[in-house]
Amino acid sequence: MSTLREQMRDKKRIVVKIGSSSLTHPETGDMDYIRIEKLVRELSDIRNRGREVILVTSGAIAAGKNAVNRRDLRVDSKAESLAVKQACSAVGQARLMMTYQRLFAEYNQVAAQILMTKNTIVDDLNRYNAHNTFSELLKMGTIPIVNENDTIATYEIEFGDNDTLSAVVAALVEADLLILLSDIDGLYTDDPRKNPNAEFISQVDELSEKLMEMGKESTGSSVGTGGMNTKLIAAQIATKSNVDMIIANSRDIGILHRILDGCQEGTLFTARKDENFDLPGFVSNLHKN
Repeated sequence: MSTLREQMRDKKRIVVKIGSSSLTHPETGDMDYIRIEKLVRELSDIRNRGREVILVTSGAIAAGKNAVNRRDLRVDSKAESLAVKQACSAVGQARLMMTYQRLFAEYNQVAAQILMTKNTIVDDLNRYNAHNTFSELLKMGTIPIVNENDTIATYEIEFGDNDTLSAVVAALVEADLLILLSDIDGLYTDDPRKNPNAEFISQVDELSEKLMEMGKESTGSSVGTGGMNTKLIAAQIATKSNVDMIIANSRDIGILHRILDGCQEGTLFTARKDENFDLPGFVSNLHKN
């Protein structure tokens, strides 16, 4: 197991995902600029080590709600709810990117924005173009920042959570490692918030049916959309696409460099490439089950 952890030092192309609950203050829902700055510093240092890094970030809708003072907004219909979500995203995504651009510039890094929907992957030409765009951006030495295109996404074409999106991105760019920064230390035998006897699982070599069913019983935070179920779906996508994945706690953003230094942090899902895994088909069938 230690050998597998030590191999993290050799990972060259890394996708990092961070969720809304890790980017905002729980008391107010406002953006946590200290934590965002620490994240940017860590990613910039990873880039300075000669590694390629892609950030998949949440937070646009939360930032938009706060910007227009609609944090506790209530809507009467699904259509109205979608319109509000998309409008808040339009405001919030611009603010989120402005924050990232300014902070990355302080560390002499160039950030780029990529917004995706399921159609980006399902459509052959879109997927080909997205792959080429990522490749060129990484060649240029930029740090691509990815989010779901909530402004136009509807239920039929949305990923629904950035755990899944980050795994899709990792598969698309043939990453070596996907790190999901969450508000939990990793995978447990049960929800540790409810069961004090839940045991931590440091490594998963096979995603069994039992494990996947266990994930369905957990939910995400009030701010984010991803619970353990979405993280295990992400693990399915990543590991079948030959990408190692780690779930780790974002409480200390410095955990990123410890992971890449080979330290025993979070839960490691080891890559098990499946030659029959069809990424576009898998993405197309999301939400249909």
